[in-house]
Amino acid sequence: MTWVESIQKAIEYMETNLMDNISIDSIAKQANVSAFHFQRTFTVLTDTSVGEYLRRRRLTLAGQEVLMTDVKIIDLAYKYGYDTPEAFTKAFRRQHGVTPSDLRKHKGKLQSYNRLTIQVSLKGAEPMKYSIVEKEGFQVIGIKREFSFENDGNLIGIPKLWSEVNGDGTSDQLFQLNDGEIKGVLGVCDSSSKEKRNKNMMDYWVATSYSGNVPEGFASLEIPASKWVVFEVIGPMPNAMQKAWKQIFSEWFPSNQFEHAGTPEFEMYTDQDPSSPDLYSEIWIPIK
Repeated sequence: MTWVESIQKAIEYMETNLMDNISIDSIAKQANVSAFHFQRTFTVLTDTSVGEYLRRRRLTLAGQEVLMTDVKIIDLAYKYGYDTPEAFTKAFRRQHGVTPSDLRKHKGKLQSYNRLTIQVSLKGAEPMKYSIVEKEGFQVIGIKREFSFENDGNLIGIPKLWSEVNGDGTSDQLFQLNDGEIKGVLGVCDSSSKEKRNKNMMDYWVATSYSGNVPEGFASLEIPASKWVVFEVIGPMPNAMQKAWKQIFSEWFPSNQFEHAGTPEFEMYTDQDPSSPDLYSEIWIPIK
């Protein structure tokens, strides 16, 4: 199954089961990848999370029913997965800018999010600099947090973690402790364990490569030996990193024979000015 086919299959599954309480894990299985890697790919390619896409599509259909039928608002609330009419009305107004009751009085307009379709377009004119390296396993130390894929927990929690470690001096300490071949501070995504995948969970680390005994206040993670594709990222954060991920998933992977190896991946950040147009960063993805 090709990259495009796998994403299309997952979209078809979401649309077919839109009214059910489907999990990201069950969606990802349609694409034959882990929940983490599917959500990362989906978010990068569509600029929205899986959970937000499902919410928007359900509220789009709910808006049509409010406008075109006489079904009670309370019944529509339960049909579209809301525990109370109040919760439904709040979500409905957030998307459409009008309450269900006012819409039935022909006040306001619907904001429709149509189902995703995949279109093939010509890309690749902008070059990507990368290298393929094989590296023995190594240790990183840092701060770990566990996040859920459900309700976009990881997308909300990871930026908060970075704000925390940048504000309390942890990132500065990690820069000083770095003594490995990979310089800088790393943002490590790890959903490799079967237990994590079964629970739709992932670990995220703000860490650095360090070979000694683990200092007090930090934990350690062993990054296994792997073949890596290492992408060069030039430009200010976060735009340059977001642009690089989009190129990787929309252009590089579809054009190459490699697959994600399923072990931890990471972004490498230097201590340069994050707003500099010349800021150098890297993306490390394990491949097979």
